[in-house]
Amino acid sequence: MAVSDMTTKLTLGPIAYHWPAEERRDFYARIADEAPVDEVYLGEVICSKRAPFHEPDLPAMIERLERAGKTVILSSLAEVMLKRERKATEDLAAMDHPEIEINNAAGLYARGKRPHRIGPFMNAYNEATIAWLAGQGATHVSLPTELPAEAIAVAAQAARGLGLGVEVQVFGRASLAVSARCYHARAHGRTKDNCQFVCEDDPDGMPLRTRDDAPILRVNGIQTQSESYVDLLPETGRLVADGVTHLRLMPQAVDMVAVAEIFRGTLDRALETSEAEARLRAVCTGTRFSNGFYHGQAGYRRIAGATSV
Repeated sequence: MAVSDMTTKLTLGPIAYHWPAEERRDFYARIADEAPVDEVYLGEVICSKRAPFHEPDLPAMIERLERAGKTVILSSLAEVMLKRERKATEDLAAMDHPEIEINNAAGLYARGKRPHRIGPFMNAYNEATIAWLAGQGATHVSLPTELPAEAIAVAAQAARGLGLGVEVQVFGRASLAVSARCYHARAHGRTKDNCQFVCEDDPDGMPLRTRDDAPILRVNGIQTQSESYVDLLPETGRLVADGVTHLRLMPQAVDMVAVAEIFRGTLDRALETSEAEARLRAVCTGTRFSNGFYHGQAGYRRIAGATSV
């Protein structure tokens, strides 16, 4: 079955890192003007302390992206613990425009049964959960990155049967966990409340290495990520054939316009998989790729020989 370039949406997930405000503005201006993505997620999903640095820019970002023909979705925090986080989540849930993506049960409660999207932090692993979420007003579900192909196919079929969009991350570091503690601050001898925003020093996450000095994970504030970039470019054909409607690229400290162009070229059959993979590796020099979760193996592994349908 051929990949449909007309119905498959290419999306850009929310920035997970603490990039400087000017860098964010420049990033989204270029995404608006140059990136062949259909939908863009905005908002702080990891640490509420970062939000004041870029929230003032959101209206202008939304306007520019929408003027460029992109659909904008605002994403909620993945973890809600403090009063200010509850208030921020409540305020987001009260919005009518743009669409919102909920990543925490607090947001689900605040939204009620008004239409919303379900983000990848909500752990929609199976048909029963997806059906319940649809009954609560969900119109779209982003599946967790650790689901294998067979589970994605079952979940996608169930979601599509309920009229929901289905999204899968196909590029970027996998989010493995979020914690109440900020390891990023602790690694620099600081507390979470007095972190001095040290995470800004690591625009692609802080490398975590084993005692043998081998890279193993990345730390991003309270979030633990994979060391490797998930790369499901060769699997896009099967994903679409199995009912996935949206393919998500997560922003990393690489040329994301080039990444989007490579995935769009693959979806449009303008690039052969082998050529697209070579171009993607050139853009992401020095970073390993992985697709183990998709193939039912350890997430960090790269399974060779996987091809599009």
